[in-house]
Amino acid sequence: MICIPVSSLLKSKDLSPHLKCITGENGLNKKIYIPYIQKPGLALAGDTSHIHTGRVQIFGNSEVRYVSKQASPDRKKYLKRFCSSNITCIIVSHNNKPPDDLIRECTKYKIPLMVSKLSTSTFINKITKFLSENLTPSTTIHGVLVDIYGIGVLILGKSGIGKSETALELITHGHRLVADDIVNIKKKPPSSIYGMGSELIKYHMEIRGLGIINIKDLFGVSSVRDQKLIELVIELVDWNENTEYERLGVTENKYRILDVPLPFLKVPVRPGRSLTTIIGVAARNQLLKIKGYHSAMALQEKLTRKLLSGEELDSTTQENVE
Repeated sequence: MICIPVSSLLKSKDLSPHLKCITGENGLNKKIYIPYIQKPGLALAGDTSHIHTGRVQIFGNSEVRYVSKQASPDRKKYLKRFCSSNITCIIVSHNNKPPDDLIRECTKYKIPLMVSKLSTSTFINKITKFLSENLTPSTTIHGVLVDIYGIGVLILGKSGIGKSETALELITHGHRLVADDIVNIKKKPPSSIYGMGSELIKYHMEIRGLGIINIKDLFGVSSVRDQKLIELVIELVDWNENTEYERLGVTENKYRILDVPLPFLKVPVRPGRSLTTIIGVAARNQLLKIKGYHSAMALQEKLTRKLLSGEELDSTTQENVE
């Protein structure tokens, strides 16, 4: 299960300027598992059945006001029951002062208690974005990711087969580079796969015989983008006369990334084949499929109707079908 320590909230460049730890520093190694915050609600009245371990608890104005108005014996009893429910961490928004009883129980149970100056809604937006980015399944793939006609195309293949050179030619035709060599992949709910480049080598490409080049500097900001939804995977392979390659395009092959099946094509490489044109057309064809039109299927249905109607096919068509 993917998790991050509570201490990562205080190290985040987006969150740390807005957070101050009041107590519970000994619990900063506790793990956050769930990418959604929770407001305690009825737990402050003694019902802790819906409290989730591994989730950030948020105290806004309403929660602080409610706890402050409770009679002292009830407040101590309910806060003790709440804090003993294996709470991961608590964040108080609006720069509210945490009740003394809450500070005492957090210290006792080693629960990081933090205060933010931001409003509840603003802080929830920030921390939800942070948790979503850091608690989603991820991996890295060796390849090139290019935005072609709005379709994110991941180009795979063995080292030296021409992935970067093909991507460079696509860029000169107006398409956009997302990542070269190392593609960081993240899965966003429910089943979207996004690719992006690493911060260190973002916008750069390695071209054998030329060296490292910066696509953004060479072709301008419109030639790159930071991330893209991957909608097509193409693998470049060496041409083999003994291998039967796809000729009709009826079969829908899939390539799984983080358990998500993506449309997959295997394109053989040999002299005389324009990979740029082939990949560009593949992206256009995928765009048609997304819009509901499948060219190969449409042709197959047309041929099937002719055969079922008893019409004879011309010799050339008959030969190709066979």
